[in-house]
Amino acid sequence: MPSFRYVAVDQAGRTVKGTMEAVDSAAVIDWMQRQGHIPVRAEPAGGGSWLTDLLSVELGRRRGLSKAEVASFIRELGIMLGAGQDLDRALRFLVETASSPRLRAVADELRDKVRGGATLASALAQHPESFPELHIGLVRAGEAGGSLGETLDRLGQLLERERSLTASVQSALFYPAILVVAAGSSIALLLIYVLPQFVPFFTQSGAQLPLSTRVLLAFGDLLSKGAPWLLVVALLGAVAWRRAFADPGRRRQLHRRLLAVPLMGKLWRETLAARFTRTLGTLLKNGVSLIAALGIVEKTLGNLEAREVVRAATVKVRTGAGLAASLEEFRLFPVRTIHLLRLGEETAQLSQMALRAADIHDEAVRTTVQRIVALLVPAITVVMGLLVAGIVASLLTAMLSLNDLVM
Repeated sequence: MPSFRYVAVDQAGRTVKGTMEAVDSAAVIDWMQRQGHIPVRAEPAGGGSWLTDLLSVELGRRRGLSKAEVASFIRELGIMLGAGQDLDRALRFLVETASSPRLRAVADELRDKVRGGATLASALAQHPESFPELHIGLVRAGEAGGSLGETLDRLGQLLERERSLTASVQSALFYPAILVVAAGSSIALLLIYVLPQFVPFFTQSGAQLPLSTRVLLAFGDLLSKGAPWLLVVALLGAVAWRRAFADPGRRRQLHRRLLAVPLMGKLWRETLAARFTRTLGTLLKNGVSLIAALGIVEKTLGNLEAREVVRAATVKVRTGAGLAASLEEFRLFPVRTIHLLRLGEETAQLSQMALRAADIHDEAVRTTVQRIVALLVPAITVVMGLLVAGIVASLLTAMLSLNDLVM
């Protein structure tokens, strides 16, 4: 039975740590709750293998915390505050139980600033590389409304939803990516190592190789001898691409065109709508005004065209226009997004309807990704089969030409 490390808070507010054997982490959490503790963390104890240690090594200096570390920090801080702990004690707990030296250093610095009289929002603002404006705005609203623990809990849920959606997309695309690599490697192996083995037979017989075979041999020779140069060309192309689209105007045009790509454009629109509505709903639910919330949401969108649309819609909202009507003019977000936001405005439940729309868009993203994968896998398989069949057919044609020469 596997072992799990657990961290909890008892009824007296003390930190409880230990290791126990259980079927899974859910059993550990259930045991902690039966003991009257508030679960904070339950993770496999692990043996600390050399591979795990190697993967945990940080190559180079990294600016700020990773998204996983930020999510863990926010979630555990919300749990501690929800358990009735004061902010100083909660931050001290995070310093003591930090999973990495970098997280421990940030938590310790935040605690020092808070103990010096700064608010948590202002302390987080000193680490913009780790905590974006969305986090700072929510924390500031939670402190102003006296509901910091509840606010952090909602922020933790927001980060968990985004992480879950990203993980779903990545895991769905993992198999097609492996298939592409395997297909490319197999074809390269045939061109570089297998096909050249037959060249001496044709050279000794004095036969003229078919055109298709000569083309494949030349391509294989290019791959084997020109691989370093191809790598250099690829790197130069990447640098040229980055410089070409360093200008925000060009980058916005590229983003606009990508949104118009069939299927993939729809997926990106659904993803943008999911992030927009979930972030907006979370901000509004925590007491942030609509104008301020739109300003924060705009900066969370990675697509420059979407940012410009939200910025323009914010200007219209300032003049008294409705949010749904302002967004509808630009035809960026899906129709269901506009309808649900309009319904939220009409019923004075904009935050609730925005969060409901986010759930719908999350499911739409997962469905679209599944459809893309369902199309990609057979397409990659067919293309790989055709390429391999072409190589084999070219080799057989050359062999048949040898038979004709003998006859």
